[in-house]
Amino acid sequence: MTTTVSPLAGKPLDPSLLVDLARLGQAYFERPDPADPAQRVAFGTSGHRGSSLLHSFNEAHILAIAQAICLYRREKGIDGPLYLGIDTHALSRPAFETALEVFAANGVTTLVDADLRFTPTPVISHAIIGHNRGRKHGLADGVVISPSHNPPADGGFKYNPPHGGPADTDATGWIERKANALIEAGLAGVARMPYARALASEHVRRHGFREAYVAELGSVVDMEAIRTAGVSIGIDPLGGAGLDYYAPIIERYRLNATIVDQTLDPTFAFMPADWDGKIRMDCSSPYAMAGLIAMKDRFDVAFANDTDADRHGIVTRSGGLMNPNHYLAVAIDYLFTHRPGWRSDAAIGKTIVSSAMIDRVAARLGRRMVEVPVGFKWFVEGLSDGSFGFGGEESAGASFLRLDGTSWSTDKDGLILGLLAAEITARTGTDPGERYAALTRDLGAPLYARIDAPATREQKAVLKSLSRAQLGTDTLAGEPITAVLNEAPGNGAAIGGVKVVTAQGWFCARPSGTEEVYKIYAESFRDEAHLAEIQQEAQAVITAAFAAA
Repeated sequence: MTTTVSPLAGKPLDPSLLVDLARLGQAYFERPDPADPAQRVAFGTSGHRGSSLLHSFNEAHILAIAQAICLYRREKGIDGPLYLGIDTHALSRPAFETALEVFAANGVTTLVDADLRFTPTPVISHAIIGHNRGRKHGLADGVVISPSHNPPADGGFKYNPPHGGPADTDATGWIERKANALIEAGLAGVARMPYARALASEHVRRHGFREAYVAELGSVVDMEAIRTAGVSIGIDPLGGAGLDYYAPIIERYRLNATIVDQTLDPTFAFMPADWDGKIRMDCSSPYAMAGLIAMKDRFDVAFANDTDADRHGIVTRSGGLMNPNHYLAVAIDYLFTHRPGWRSDAAIGKTIVSSAMIDRVAARLGRRMVEVPVGFKWFVEGLSDGSFGFGGEESAGASFLRLDGTSWSTDKDGLILGLLAAEITARTGTDPGERYAALTRDLGAPLYARIDAPATREQKAVLKSLSRAQLGTDTLAGEPITAVLNEAPGNGAAIGGVKVVTAQGWFCARPSGTEEVYKIYAESFRDEAHLAEIQQEAQAVITAAFAAA
């Protein structure tokens, strides 16, 4: 179960290994085979993703998904504008044009960037919330065309309903089924008009997303404190949608900030390869972030985002790239002691596989901690009504309330999490890395890791319903087991696996939704040897359960 790191990791790739943009574009117009499960529309936790080279993200998919969304809007009575954003992946532009052809032909008022450029996921969420605030009718929703941090050959298509956050499984399941039915019917029933006519139609409007979002940043992050303190900031958009946003932010708030790389290149040739030798705009990966890490001593704090800017990667002078779990703990500890405008009962939301350090921080703060399954959709309601001050997941995605305790975004916002690192540095005089070190002195220093192991479809089904009786043990790494969870304690929803907890450690095993593997997340508050023992026993227990089944 060890991960083999490619010799290419952290280095620029040879041009021969870069994506062939011409071939990628040609393949977009090839027809997928709906009889092949790998070529059907499939909504995961972050929408439909695939590649035209694999016939899993093609024009037919986008035509069908866009039409299905139009039908879903009619079904649910959603008749306000649809906010449409894209990132900088090569497949995002043709998918944008295809979607607009369908939306316009269906008479859906669609708002796009004023300059037909890029719009981050959190900006779409922020726009939806802003439009819908105080409304009961004419509600808006949105679409973001992005595969997040995935490799350059990938495309992605996400739907955000009127609450502004990721759609739940009821919505995505409905859209997925309808889209596949349309593809099976040869796209009969899909309304469409030529792109030029769609763009010129009354149904498509140019919108100042950037101006509206940037103007309100001071309501969620203390921008004046950052400016006054003169915190030196390094920002790397990693060639993503944040490219269009940081210069206006720096100018408006007069920040001492530098955008370290403004390259826009859909091959992402400027990116160092990730751990497996593939380009991946993963701002939590030390390999993908090698360039910014090398600059850490130039700035008080630095940060990066993935291509749709819903994730954050924080680099500090004191410790380099922060583990996402570590920064979540720091952000929570800071926010709940520096936001007097929040409700006194505002809770902390975390996913089932996030660090138990967050539990300890929450206990020290005297705040309720709500543990939910993997997926940001579980935080939407709380971030909408202010009952959650913060929602975050282990994969470097989070959002939080405005200073006055009202909703800012109900999707992950990597821009405000990066700026928060600068606010923390400005107002406390210590960077987030130093603050995490202080937390560990008070609350313990956990060691956290995730590993993958092979699993068949049948084995993954076993894992989803694994019970305490099937574990065959009352101890884990020498400690009594205090809980075995198949449901998240915060909301009772199925976690799609099992979590086993002791006083000083835990593991969670979950099947992958897209690959023939399962994932073991594990954490120890003791040492590396204890963590390794937890991982080994976890794998042994699960292997035995597979054999028994």
